[in-house]
Amino acid sequence: METPEKNPQTQERLIGDLRLVIENAEELLKNTDQYTSVLYQNARAKLAMALNAANEELERFEDAQLNRMMEATRQATERCGSLSGEERILRAFH
Repeated sequence: METPEKNPQTQERLIGDLRLVIENAEELLKNTDQYTSVLYQNARAKLAMALNAANEELERFEDAQLNRMMEATRQATERCGSLSGEERILRAFH
């Protein structure tokens, strides 16, 4: 079974899905602010905490993905001795 680290398309899809969930949760929080009952406020507080954690996790995923891309570019440059930055970037995506 492939892990997200070994399958970039899967990781990109997961990051996209997480972004969508975060956007939906933010919209839900914004649209339920008028409900003042304790039950709603407790649920909103839990959602806000989960949303904060999801944002932190998304940032971590994106940082890891960027670091992998930069490392791939560095390794390609070392292997191929590219002269231009454009060649380096294009080679990282092949």
